[in-house]
Amino acid sequence: MKSFRTLMHRAAATALTALALAPAAVLASSGAEPPLDRAPINLQDQASLQRGARNFVNYCLNCHNAAFMRYSALTKIGLTEAQIKENLILTESKISDAMISALEPSDAKEWFGGVPPDLTLVTRVRGSDWVYTFLRSFHHSD
Repeated sequence: MKSFRTLMHRAAATALTALALAPAAVLASSGAEPPLDRAPINLQDQASLQRGARNFVNYCLNCHNAAFMRYSALTKIGLTEAQIKENLILTESKISDAMISALEPSDAKEWFGGVPPDLTLVTRVRGSDWVYTFLRSFHHSD
């Protein structure tokens, strides 16, 4: 006979799986997928990529992590380690560290009702077109 603890773990895992798949099932059953704008990404435009890194660090990294990205990876877009240290690392982090927000999860829960999602994961799961569409539709302009 299986232990009570094993049965509870399986029940919890089943419930979490069902909850995780529910939104996808609703969208799939309704046939409604939001139309996405095509993200104008040019991986050869290093100046644009560098501006994007600057904007991410200055605006997004205040709340969101990019925990699966290290500062050192920014050398792939033409930045030197010195430029990254001087202009993009705004905390006591080292160039080999992951890009982690200084926002405490307890503060995020109190102020926002939850911890902002890690943006490296959002992009990997939903894709760059989804992120681009979200950012363009987030702010309403007249």
